[in-house]
Amino acid sequence: MRKFNIRKVLDGLTAVSSSSSASSSSQQQQSGNRESDIPETLQSEHFQLCKTVRHGFPYQPSALAFDPVQKILAIGTQTGALRLFGRPGVECYCQHDSEAAVIQLQFLINEGALVSALADDTLHLWNLRQKRPAILHSLKFNRERITFCHLPFQSKWLYVGTERGNIHIVNVESFTLSGYVIMWNKAIELSSKSHPGPVVHISDNPMDEGKLLIGYESGTVVLWDLKSKKADYRYTHDEAIHSVAWHHEGKQFICSHSDGTLTIWNIKSPAKPLQTITPHGKQLKDGKKPEPCKPILKVEYKTARAGEPFIILSGGLSYDTVGRRPCLTVMHGKSTAVLEMDYSVVDFLTLCETPYPNDFQEPYAVVVLLEKDLVVIDLAQNGYPIFENPYPLNIHESPVTCCEYFADCPVDLIPALYSVGARQKRQGYSKKEWPISGGNWGSVTQSYPEIIITGHADGSIKFWDASAITLQVLYKLKTAKVFEKSRSKDDRPNTDIVDEDPYAIQIISWCPESRMLCIAGVSAHVIIYRFSKQEVTTEVIPMLEVRLLYEINDIDSPDGEQAPPLPTPGTGSNPQSIAPQSHPSTSSSSSDGLRDNVPCLKIKSSPLKQSAGYHIELVIQLVWVSGEPPQQITSLAVNSAYGLVVFGNCNGIAMVDYLQKTVLLNLGTIELYGSNDPYRREPRSPRKSRQPSGAGLCDINEGTTVPEDRCKSPTSGSGSPNNSDDDDQKMNNFIEKVKTKGRKFSKMVANDIAKMSRKLSLPTELKPDLDVRDNSFSRSRSSSVTSIDKESREAISALHFCETFTRKADTSPSPCLWVGTTLGTVLVIVLNLPPGGEQRLSQPVIVSPSGTILRLKGAILRMAFLDTTGSLVPPAREPWREHNVSEDKDEKDKSKKRRPVSVSPSSSSQEISENQYAVICSEKQAKVISLPSQNCIHKQNITETSFVLRGDIVALSNSSCLACFCANGHIMTFSLPSLRPLLDVYYLPLTNMRIARTFCFTNNGQALYLVSPTEIQRITYSQETCENLQEMLGELFTPVETPEAPNRGFFKGLFGGGAQSLDREELFGESASGKASRSLAQHIPGPGGIEGVKGSASGVIGELARARIALDERGQKLGELDERTAAMLSSADSFSKHAHEMMMKYKDKKWYQF
Repeated sequence: MRKFNIRKVLDGLTAVSSSSSASSSSQQQQSGNRESDIPETLQSEHFQLCKTVRHGFPYQPSALAFDPVQKILAIGTQTGALRLFGRPGVECYCQHDSEAAVIQLQFLINEGALVSALADDTLHLWNLRQKRPAILHSLKFNRERITFCHLPFQSKWLYVGTERGNIHIVNVESFTLSGYVIMWNKAIELSSKSHPGPVVHISDNPMDEGKLLIGYESGTVVLWDLKSKKADYRYTHDEAIHSVAWHHEGKQFICSHSDGTLTIWNIKSPAKPLQTITPHGKQLKDGKKPEPCKPILKVEYKTARAGEPFIILSGGLSYDTVGRRPCLTVMHGKSTAVLEMDYSVVDFLTLCETPYPNDFQEPYAVVVLLEKDLVVIDLAQNGYPIFENPYPLNIHESPVTCCEYFADCPVDLIPALYSVGARQKRQGYSKKEWPISGGNWGSVTQSYPEIIITGHADGSIKFWDASAITLQVLYKLKTAKVFEKSRSKDDRPNTDIVDEDPYAIQIISWCPESRMLCIAGVSAHVIIYRFSKQEVTTEVIPMLEVRLLYEINDIDSPDGEQAPPLPTPGTGSNPQSIAPQSHPSTSSSSSDGLRDNVPCLKIKSSPLKQSAGYHIELVIQLVWVSGEPPQQITSLAVNSAYGLVVFGNCNGIAMVDYLQKTVLLNLGTIELYGSNDPYRREPRSPRKSRQPSGAGLCDINEGTTVPEDRCKSPTSGSGSPNNSDDDDQKMNNFIEKVKTKGRKFSKMVANDIAKMSRKLSLPTELKPDLDVRDNSFSRSRSSSVTSIDKESREAISALHFCETFTRKADTSPSPCLWVGTTLGTVLVIVLNLPPGGEQRLSQPVIVSPSGTILRLKGAILRMAFLDTTGSLVPPAREPWREHNVSEDKDEKDKSKKRRPVSVSPSSSSQEISENQYAVICSEKQAKVISLPSQNCIHKQNITETSFVLRGDIVALSNSSCLACFCANGHIMTFSLPSLRPLLDVYYLPLTNMRIARTFCFTNNGQALYLVSPTEIQRITYSQETCENLQEMLGELFTPVETPEAPNRGFFKGLFGGGAQSLDREELFGESASGKASRSLAQHIPGPGGIEGVKGSASGVIGELARARIALDERGQKLGELDERTAAMLSSADSFSKHAHEMMMKYKDKKWYQF
């Protein structure tokens, strides 16, 4: 058997082998090792992947519906998604398989069902009586396009209007077409010489179900008598119709038109409208027609017992109101209120007290669906205030640029964030309860706290309570308020390196235990925050400027600012590259007029008032160097126990002591290696290949912005000490193989990338980082970056503070920083910390190299440490305490709480035991390395042809595992420490960089990503959570009594005039109207019906689903059967009695005596 060379593994020089050969060789190596004795409890059966819940505003909404009895709201989108909302905390997401746009939604009121009409001319019936709604039936129209649907209250016959102007009728129980059709030519007859256009409205007369009002786009309205199959009246108008609404008494209706007018018609006077109103038109004095306005897209006509009716409309503004925001107009009697909206109106609905169309409507609220928001207006209060929206629909208030997810947080954290966030609430909302209040909450089976943090393009950060499967905003932090804002584009400082959103958040580093927060922004700035429950006013904002530049063998350059190499242990801390400053520096230029030593943003010089919550501890900014802008920060880490923050980019690494406000380390990446640099690098002056302003600023996936060939092995393209010709040949073959696969992948996302590359800065759609992840994309980089320069620009991609063994000879762990680079190198820096208390603030922290270098294939993404039992070793951290309390009051607690900083060998070694394991995950592989021996005991090649976008080492079921999301769409988990594959599921192809940028795993089998610019999708990879999910989900449908129908009154009953009912079965049933043409529409059984479940489900869960759906579908029939059975029993009983009596009567008689 081939001898396994550990040295080659450590250097990352072994030829690429398949994951199976890698695991077999690692097994061969570990036989007899005591490392293999660590018991691993996680098995494949502990893992299962499923979506849990989707939060946020439905992206690109297109349709709206409300069930007034169940009080449930439904929103359809242009991508075929369906979102259902009940009371706060009851939400549901469904998806039509075709992904066609939803054009209309119709509830079967109080029936627990919903009909959706799609742009691909399909109708679907959704069953809402189950926790995960499913389609029971579908109907596909083959020859006609659907334009409008109407389902009368308590009817099973759905009217479907088409583009040709015809109306078909669908039985919603069987989802079959009736033979009854209203043809357009029969409806209009000779009233018009031309085709009336598509059907834009259908509704039955509130007082007579036998009369159907049909609105055609051209302006013709027809009142159709269903029984006699002919038109009673035809109403013609010059202007195109957008919508129609009835007065509840059924004697009048109102139309909205394309010229901004409303026409009110009396049903028995078809010649001309009773009244014409132009709500926003200027009335001209000489009796001329008012000027035309924009179309009124929708109108609703609602009556109230006490007071005037409401006419509510969207659109209709005059054309001269340039730049005016979209409006909703509420006309009530003589008053007209114009309510301005932030986005354009997609649809609106008036919520009324009764579901019956023939009663006084009593409107109490209006739900307005906007392009990017949902607004509910209170009609009962003066000034029409809006309700405070309890749903998490404002995730996208500013575009999300990054996400972090923390499960199993300290229990006091959510109440603390909530208490400071409660003070940020806006005032002036309606005092009433939120009107959408249907459904019931699920049972809470997960008890651990979960927090999601989102970073945004405007520099804001939001903390969300994500416990169980809910989402609620806790606290919002505005990081931009520390900087001076430029009033106009011309006023903008010339040091800006991005065109827009200079405060956008790139990376978030947060310690839940100490509550220390650190952010890196797009303008190469880092801000450290400390949590406090008190208000403070900061007179002078503490700040540091760091001059981080990249030079090789160019120490004699005129700048002369380059920091010397790392000092050896014991020589004291590194000389600082620039003196710490407590106020913004003045702009300075070097002798040749280039910008030099100036940061990108200007810090406020005036005092800053900071309310309770996160307070600024320190602002760090990278500065321009000889006309070259600072490079984007690619990695960031903060440690509360050590009082340190560290960050890196493609130029190098900087470490700052935020307690003493000093720069401890400022090095180019190459200098981290010292004399151990495995690469041959060419000298480069910073000016030689200056990037265009802001180049590379748009990759905000933590741990990547170096323009280098990601699919290459770390050693390809640059010489390495002990590389044999044989290995070189294998490497070249491998690279060629990867290139061809990479190109195939590039075609899939090329269009997406072309769109995104046009954007220079961070918001909404960011410029992708695929060009640095895969060789096929490297051509889109700036041509000024040469290939030699590409190889030498090694970025810092991962940082991890820990207390571990730094060298092979170490006998005890000590505080250190592990640094991972984009070329697959891991370096270890030793931290020598002074004792806690006063000495920590007065004595310097000494930073020195350990000489330890480890190698992996691909950029390093994540590092973590395990103890001898295989448990995760958390980084040292300090419990949170109020920072601004007086010293004497807190003196006793201070020494006790500072204990994690203590690093005496004896105590640490007892805590952490005699050895540890480092788990390192790169874009290509994972390794487990035994410490302090630094032997690689396990290795797993995660992917050959793709690359890992996100890797996290997470806790699950009292154990831990490595979870990875690959660019090819696979989600994988591996056991620790043996790296056995436990889960590999093809889940989601990487279609855009938003997913890559926001995907993150956390403890207890949870993960999330931004599925659209406005929505967060949460998923689980834990079998236990998948099993409990059904219980955790809320119930949409709850049994509610339908309100009583309005009373007809004595005189109406005596003389007629009340609501006329209609036996629709008699008209539309097969016996009366015959069968519809088979070619017109095709019936498709849905997966939510019995037929669909039979085919798709298997196992116990499938059986349960079948049983549940069967119960849902047949519950009513069983009720009827029960009654029938009872009746049959009683009749059987009486029959038995009669039979017995007869028998007794004729018992003794002979046959001839009968």
